[in-house]
Amino acid sequence: MKKLTVSTLLILVTLVISGCKSDQASTPREPLESTVSQNERSKSNSLVVYFTVPEASGTDTVAGASRVVNDGEVLGNTQQIAQWISEATNSDTFEVITEEAYPADHDELVDQAEDELETNVRPTVSSQIENLSNYDTIFIGYPIWWSDLPKPMYSFFDEVDFSGKKIIPFSTHGGSGFSRTITTITDLEPDAQVKLNEGLTISRNDIADSQETVIDWLNSLELSNE
Repeated sequence: MKKLTVSTLLILVTLVISGCKSDQASTPREPLESTVSQNERSKSNSLVVYFTVPEASGTDTVAGASRVVNDGEVLGNTQQIAQWISEATNSDTFEVITEEAYPADHDELVDQAEDELETNVRPTVSSQIENLSNYDTIFIGYPIWWSDLPKPMYSFFDEVDFSGKKIIPFSTHGGSGFSRTITTITDLEPDAQVKLNEGLTISRNDIADSQETVIDWLNSLELSNE
């Protein structure tokens, strides 16, 4: 009787171990969606590109040139508009990021932007757009620095060919509107369709209360989805 019991126990142990191995082998990997890039998951044929540098010191959130506070989160002004556009159009977003971070102090940032303008530098951009062919319409946003594009945007346009794409610009400014930046983008991307009359520029002082303005602007555009 003991031998039978031992044999039975051995069989049960073997079955349990086999079952555990089977469970381990069949354990699902991470959901496939987590390995798919954000671009590939897009439900829209538009992409929202933006460059932003939220200041962290040297100014306050009301008078500051580059930031707003949304539900306790500090966002760059241009980033906030980009977020609203993305949510309203169900579009992916892409942030233009430089290898070397810009200073968070307001005065230091202003001085560096002026130096870059005078020396015509091209800061190295570390981020890259994946699957650009997925998009027909590109919203491109940036702050106005010294009545010009931030120099990282020059680097960005040097690297990315938007031929055949529809470019809709948006900007944040301290009083200069778009300045000459749309003409500059047209020069940098001569084979793209840069929509001069479809762009949106908002004063830095009005960003926090501009969501409705952004939505109304989007509703005025002729946008098509895939």
